[in-house]
Amino acid sequence: MAALAGVSTGTASKALNGRGALRPETRQRVQQAAEQLGFVANAAARSLQTGRTYTVGMITTDSIGRFSIPLLIGAEDALGAGQMSVFLCDARDDPIREQYYLRTLLSRKVDGIIVTGRRTQARAPIGVGLPVPVVYAFISSADPRDCSVVPDEIDGARRAVQHLLAVGRRRIAHVTGPEHHHSATVRARATAETLAAEGLQPAAPTLYGEWSEAWGRQAAGILLSTGADVDAVFCGSDQIARGLVEGMQAAGRSVPADVAVVGFDNWDVMVDGCRPALTSIDMDLEGIGRSAAELLLATINGNPVHGRQTRPCRLVPRASTAV
Repeated sequence: MAALAGVSTGTASKALNGRGALRPETRQRVQQAAEQLGFVANAAARSLQTGRTYTVGMITTDSIGRFSIPLLIGAEDALGAGQMSVFLCDARDDPIREQYYLRTLLSRKVDGIIVTGRRTQARAPIGVGLPVPVVYAFISSADPRDCSVVPDEIDGARRAVQHLLAVGRRRIAHVTGPEHHHSATVRARATAETLAAEGLQPAAPTLYGEWSEAWGRQAAGILLSTGADVDAVFCGSDQIARGLVEGMQAAGRSVPADVAVVGFDNWDVMVDGCRPALTSIDMDLEGIGRSAAELLLATINGNPVHGRQTRPCRLVPRASTAV
């Protein structure tokens, strides 16, 4: 196989095992040669030789998979080059179940663990003095020594407001989730700060509620009943935004002609189902998953990274802000 790929035996081994600083074209050439020859690696022999199982555990509290599935896809993209498998465990917000899965993964001798959930708020470390490296993805660890990869929600809120300003809106309101929720408070604060930097005030006090379409419809009614002079609304989630669009339209307001609307999450079910299609902020969940897996691999290979790593968001413009 090495001869067919035109490389040394050592290089072929590194390419197949996902090790070494090889050029992508070299790794691809070896993999193509392996496929051509029908080569299948002996996992047991590989494990004995390297002392690794080439498996990674992912523990999540996100039961519906809204955040964990894109993260898993991104992680598998990064780990697949080294032919590593991922065990996904759903702890269902149950600390006892979470510790059970942790013990189970450790008993299977996984090479590392990725911890994730449906909130970006910092959580207590999943364990202390664990025998394998742990990286937190989307969710972060309260221990600054741990490695965490999170979306830059401040950046996302700033992009939303700046987009509304760029399309000529100046009377911008903000509707978001529960006041005690980390993401809601972070996005609300960033919204106010971005407006203040432009010499503007929010068109109405921030409306806190639930992460739901029902709350979005209710919030539309509240804004209209107070007589607030609003020409744009940045919503803390796509669910809220979709409900708010419906509420505005039911009251005879045109979106985006009268009121432009931006959501957050870029959840395809919501943004595509909204009429008009919803402009939204994308947190690049797959990218977060890839980064977490790459950092975990670096730690496994003896190059640990510590601290909280943030990834920028991106704005995806659609018809809800295009007049």
